[in-house]
Amino acid sequence: MMGAGLRERVVREVGKIIVNKERETELLLAALLARGHVLLEGVPGVSKTLLTKSFSRCLELDFRRVQFTPDILPLDRVGGFIFNMKDREFEFRKGAIFTNILLADEINRAPPKVQSALLEAMQEQQVTIEGHTELLPSPHMVIATQNPIEFQGVYPLPEGQLDRFMLKVTLGYPSLENEAEVIRRNISGAEVEIHGVLSRSELARCLEEVGAVKVSDEVVRYLATLALATRTDARVGLGASPRAIGQLARCAKARAYLAGRGYVTPDDIKELSVESLSHRMRLRQSVEVSGEGVTVASVIREIVDGVEPPR
Repeated sequence: MMGAGLRERVVREVGKIIVNKERETELLLAALLARGHVLLEGVPGVSKTLLTKSFSRCLELDFRRVQFTPDILPLDRVGGFIFNMKDREFEFRKGAIFTNILLADEINRAPPKVQSALLEAMQEQQVTIEGHTELLPSPHMVIATQNPIEFQGVYPLPEGQLDRFMLKVTLGYPSLENEAEVIRRNISGAEVEIHGVLSRSELARCLEEVGAVKVSDEVVRYLATLALATRTDARVGLGASPRAIGQLARCAKARAYLAGRGYVTPDDIKELSVESLSHRMRLRQSVEVSGEGVTVASVIREIVDGVEPPR
């Protein structure tokens, strides 16, 4: 099983560029191996773009960055038919989404029409325009960024769109020591080379091996019990969907694989629960305005702690 050392190699290479983002890097890798997408949230300047580019480079995957704006059109990002003047016929032109890793920068600045155009691509790994279907490359992963403090000129992502993201990863400010290291690297200006750690054939093998990781009946029941608990908690207005729990299970398989195991444990579920569920769940309005500091993440942690794992 190749996963045992893969996490360490990827974290080491990304760490040459990004300071102290080991967990965030591991979450990106787990989502990729689970064939999922990631929503990166953070204020400007916390290295969301740089993290994504460095991650793509060490895996030697095709990478495209798209800056989303209010005037963007689906044709620009997804693709569509254009008239070929030379051949006098319409032909399909592939959009930027036809890549292994797409960085959808500031996705919440795109209008609803563009956001909805991404739904099929993210869920079905294909694009259909006017009855014409094109398969996306494999692997295919959307890493979308959004700024949590901006409200001008943005379109909040609808629940259906949010539910397509396997994980929501939040990037905060660095600690004093880490920021000092960031400043040192910026001052030095030294060129840093990232080495590829995985070939395309090796990555394909990893994806197959992740699919073979076992999830016992006891862990499946634990997941179902956890899902029910999110829907019946008095503080929660919108609990975890079946898609959310299914994606949590898939991501847990990838985490187990990266730990060198061929089976999922309850700890895999617990470690991923906040990143997997926080963007899909909603608290009741009365809880949000209570002023008691209750957040979706804190409620998820309490729910997970309250569900007895299988022994």
